[in-house]
Amino acid sequence: VQLQASGGGLVQAGGSLRLSCAASGRTLKMYNMGWFRQATGKEREFVAYISYNGGTTYYADSVKGRIAISRDNAKNTVYLQMNSLKPEDTAAYYCAASRDSNLAAGRIKATYEFWGQGTQVTVSS
Repeated sequence: VQLQASGGGLVQAGGSLRLSCAASGRTLKMYNMGWFRQATGKEREFVAYISYNGGTTYYADSVKGRIAISRDNAKNTVYLQMNSLKPEDTAAYYCAASRDSNLAAGRIKATYEFWGQGTQVTVSS
């Protein structure tokens, strides 16, 4: 499956952005999906996870309450709604797809088979 992330941009602190991850090649409904981010000079880190049917979601503590992951399997797209953005949210954001049946493994990069290219989010103070 090919993943295309979009929706990044420059926003002021406190603002909002919605990222999208569109899939092609295969239907996304068989895949659990994750969002990760990587700031310059730092490791790629987990942000959010949603199971293949949307029944399970969880978030990194640093974004909990400000970010929501969702999916529309009919549109083959996963979303990341980001509110109350902070300068420390500045990073390239990546979506990823996994068929791992262990729903608790979504925080682990190695769980994911397919990755999209990053979309840059820059939050100014």
